[in-house]
Amino acid sequence: MQIHVVQSGQTLYGIARTYGISIADIASANQIDPLRTLVIGQALVIPITGMYYFVQPGDSLYMIGKRFGISYTRLAQINAIHPSRPLQVGFRLYIPPAPKTPVESNAYAEAINSRFTNVVTSSVMEYSPLLTYVAPFSFEARPDGSLVTFDVSPVKTASAGSGAVLMMAVTNLENGRFSDTVGEAILNNVSIQDVLLDNIIETAGEYGFQDIHFDFEFLRPEDRENYNAFLRKAAKRLHAANLLMSTALAPKTSASQTGKWYTAHDYKVHGEVADFVVIMTYEWGYSAGPPMAVSPIGPVREVLEYAKTEIPANKIMMGQNLYGYDWTLPFVKGGAYARAVSPQTAISIARGNNAIIEYDDTAQAPFFYYRDASSKQHVVWFEDARSINAKFDLLKELELRGISYWKLGWAFPQNWLLLEDRFQITKK
Repeated sequence: MQIHVVQSGQTLYGIARTYGISIADIASANQIDPLRTLVIGQALVIPITGMYYFVQPGDSLYMIGKRFGISYTRLAQINAIHPSRPLQVGFRLYIPPAPKTPVESNAYAEAINSRFTNVVTSSVMEYSPLLTYVAPFSFEARPDGSLVTFDVSPVKTASAGSGAVLMMAVTNLENGRFSDTVGEAILNNVSIQDVLLDNIIETAGEYGFQDIHFDFEFLRPEDRENYNAFLRKAAKRLHAANLLMSTALAPKTSASQTGKWYTAHDYKVHGEVADFVVIMTYEWGYSAGPPMAVSPIGPVREVLEYAKTEIPANKIMMGQNLYGYDWTLPFVKGGAYARAVSPQTAISIARGNNAIIEYDDTAQAPFFYYRDASSKQHVVWFEDARSINAKFDLLKELELRGISYWKLGWAFPQNWLLLEDRFQITKK
């Protein structure tokens, strides 16, 4: 699979000729209208087996082979050239596909007012073959141990036959926000915990869930040990019922990191008692915060490298956003929230405003500026084929269990093409 970044003056016709495939194939893969203008800086996925590399100044066959994990003699053989032949700048080398790495994958499917939109269920249907788990979001735990349930049959039907199993996301959400008071009531009363676990096991049997996923956030720091004790109890109960147990964790960089989003999440204990964890490595750039990449590669790496010191790598799933944000400038703290946008929408905005997409090599993320109809300046940070490929490289380098997406319904076709190209998705 090839990633091609559109340069000034390039057309789909010329790009298709470069790679020897049809315009229709490129348009279909990237879900774009072949008659519309390409955006300078737009990253396209070229649906070919393997990829081509165009020789750059200073390159040697040995260096190129090392970069792609193939011997220079094999590279020469594949391309029918002598291994000692000097390479001309711009010469096209074919790089065969690397072996696929087995991983697990998950994606959350959020219900709004207990209902799934058609866009979400369509996404489940299209992408569940590339998922190990699909997680309807969410079942809300109440302070008395009861459980607010909702109809997950649209997701169950949409994923039927795909091999993806249902993950039951249980949260301490109340009125749309994570509630420390709900967490306090449950985590400080063992009888309420027993009632909650009874309800979870009964509901899991009714709906056909195979994994119970605790996403308890914004907990009181003093409830850290109570949360640990609850998870130990839950793991025993759930495993006895032949259910897996997973948890969601805030993105920490040390055991001493404090605050309501962090203190109560004990990486070491979660790594011991959970079957796997999802680390929410996104939202550095967020709707109420200053403009920046949502999941910059440096902070993501720092969190995951710390996580590996506390949790076995084969239990860690890297969290990944499927969206970006459009901020109005200048940013004012406490002012208007940034608008969430899909990668496809971001490209449409750039096209409509004749913007050039730039790429931040440090964050490994694309961005662009534009002015709206009222002459207000905006900046958009989003995801593209390059940024997601960088995350895939990190996933492989750190030998993690897999990746977990928040959330289905955002149009990002390049992600799924690259996921399928680079990984063998494990099914339960």
